[in-house]
Amino acid sequence: MASPAATPPTRTRQNRQTRDAERTRAAILDAATQEFARHGLGGARVDRIAAKADINKRMLYHYFGAKEALFLAVLEATYARIRTAEQALSLLDADPMESVRRLVTFTWRYYLEHPEFLTLLNSENLYRARHLKRSRRLRAMNSPLIDTLAEVLKRGERDGVFRSGVDPLQLYVSIAALSYFYLSNNHTLSTIFGRDLSTPSARRTRLVHMTTVVLGYLRP
Repeated sequence: MASPAATPPTRTRQNRQTRDAERTRAAILDAATQEFARHGLGGARVDRIAAKADINKRMLYHYFGAKEALFLAVLEATYARIRTAEQALSLLDADPMESVRRLVTFTWRYYLEHPEFLTLLNSENLYRARHLKRSRRLRAMNSPLIDTLAEVLKRGERDGVFRSGVDPLQLYVSIAALSYFYLSNNHTLSTIFGRDLSTPSARRTRLVHMTTVVLGYLRP
């Protein structure tokens, strides 16, 4: 019986180089995400990113170009992660009210577990989304979620549990805003109102409140 043909050395070498390149890109993106989240675009330093990624600066420029191009790559990767996580919610596999409840809960918990998402958004807003406007990937990432939410709203309207005429984009922005404002302004709000809004109890109360507000708005 003939033995299987061995993998050509050239192909093996190419596969290894591809894996090495992917690991290097991932290491750079991870280091850059931490750096931009902590210092913003203006305060971030390529030297520190390269050191954290354990590469030299020339290698970083080879993969991503200038610092602003790397910042855009970080933003795209950050959005890709949350969109992938949202798809795992399987919103169309549940009844409409449960789907919206899942989305509210997911958004809240994701922001809590990924504070870098909020800080990167804050940083990009200082630049009036200058970098995101150059992205070819962002709209394709965001559209499926809005389309899915639109279908959830249609089902809820047909079932008689949701009001008619709800704009899915406006609803999503409201859901995101209810979590985003509370968390991004947590320190100032806690100081102004004399209550620690970061305790587990306060956070549980906030999630119940947001869910009640959103579902209350959607009822006929």
